[in-house]
This record gives sequence, structure tokens and C-alpha cells, in this order.
Amino acid sequence: MKTDWKQPNRRRLTQVLALGWIGTLLMLALPQISLAATAAEINRDVDIALKTLYQTTPAAKKMAGIAKGILVFPDIIKGGFIIGGQYGEGALRVGGKTTGFYRTIAASYGLQAGAQSFGYALFFLSDADLKYLKSSKGWEIGIGPTVVVMDEGMARTFSTTTAKSGIYAFFFDQRGLMAGLGIQGSKITQIQPDK
Repeated sequence: MKTDWKQPNRRRLTQVLALGWIGTLLMLALPQISLAATAAEINRDVDIALKTLYQTTPAAKKMAGIAKGILVFPDIIKGGFIIGGQYGEGALRVGGKTTGFYRTIAASYGLQAGAQSFGYALFFLSDADLKYLKSSKGWEIGIGPTVVVMDEGMARTFSTTTAKSGIYAFFFDQRGLMAGLGIQGSKITQIQPDK
């Protein structure tokens, strides 16, 4: 009996493509699910996220004292299989008050599988960088102002005298099984949530 070697490969390719399409459909559905958040819900989640971040990362609390604005995304959902994406909603705080609501969205492809959630906060240390966020019709991280990701080592050596300008990113609350947190290529756009 002759075995056709192409048959198992076709079956495997069909399974991978089907899983990729399912992942894509789920990622397309996530923005519609997440858009149900109201302004009050986003503000509540941002309050909780900042409190947690300041308790666990003293450098973030120090930076808040000199920041011109803080854009907080308390819960980013990331998932995929080969094709993936991430989505979340947050608020911009200037002087401790919410001045706008934003969404972050990103797509990716490559060797990846799993799901996770995490949050991040962007600390804007200059008026120019904050103005860029407010005036852009959609800011893609990696184009425009430079973002410095604060890891544990950098956060330990941080002082307010070493950081006078730029945008600094802090990650927090990582849950799930998917390697590689990143915001490079994420598009941030202003939104108008329900009251």
C-alpha cells in the first residue's frame, strides 16, 4: 500500500490555518467586547492600577511626581496562535485628573501561542511629548517620541534627576502563559466611552 506523504502535511496545514483564523476572529471580537467599558469603569480600573503600580514600583511613584501626564492601560488582553493581537482601554491623567480616554491595539504574527493579560503606564515627562499624543490621530509606538521601557534593574537605579524628558513605560500585573511583553507597534487612539 502506497502512502501519500502530502496527506498528513495538508491536514496539519489545514489545522494550523483554521486555528489562525479562529484566533483572528477572536481578536476582532475583543474590541467590541471591550468597548462596553464606561468612562466610570475605566477610571475605576485606572485608579486601582496606579495604586498597585505605586505600591510595587517606587520608581513609578517618584516619576509620577515629575510627569506632565500619565497614560494608563490597566488591562491589556493579548492572545493568539501564529496570528495574534492585543487590546485594551485606558485613561490619560494630567494633574491627577482624567483628560481623555484611549485604546491600544496591536497585531502580530509569527511563532506564538497562548493568552495573557497585563497593564502598562506611560509617563510623559515633557510637554512636547504629551502634546504629540493629544494632537496625533493615532500614535504608533515606535514612530514619534521615544519610549523607554523600565525594567526592574532600571527602576532600581532611577532618580528624578536622571529623567528629565521622554516617555517611560512601566508594565504591571502580568497574568497568563504567553512569552514576550511589548508595546512596540501598538497604536494608541483617543476614544469616547459611554458615560
